[in-house]
Amino acid sequence: MTYAEQTTFDQPDETRTFPRGRVDLVKIGDSEIGRLILAPGWRWSDHVKPIAGTDWCEAPHFQYHVAGTLRIKMTDGTELDAVAGDVTALPQGHDAWVVGDEPVVVVDWWGASTYAKA
Repeated sequence: MTYAEQTTFDQPDETRTFPRGRVDLVKIGDSEIGRLILAPGWRWSDHVKPIAGTDWCEAPHFQYHVAGTLRIKMTDGTELDAVAGDVTALPQGHDAWVVGDEPVVVVDWWGASTYAKA
C-alpha cells in the first residue's frame, strides 16, 4: 500500500551540533534528509574534522543550496563556489567553508545521515 508522508525540519528527528553549525535530520520514506545550517566562519576542516577523524570529508553529498556561499575544495585542488539555487553532487574527499557574512543553508539528500557523526 502506498501512502503520502510529510515532515518538517521545524521538528527534526535528530539534530547534531558542532562548532558554528548543525545538521537537522528528518526521516521520510526510506531516506534521511538533512538540513545543514553553517554560520560565517565555519570550515569543515576546523569544525567537523575533529569529529569525523579523517583528513577530508568522506561523506558524499547531493545538495540543494538554499542560502549563502559555500566554497568547496576537492582533494585534486578543484574549487567551486555553491550559491543559493545551485545543486551539487560531491564525491568523497573534500573540504568546504562559508564565504562571507551570510549563513549557509543546504538540504542534503545523500550524506547527511553520517555527517558529523562521532
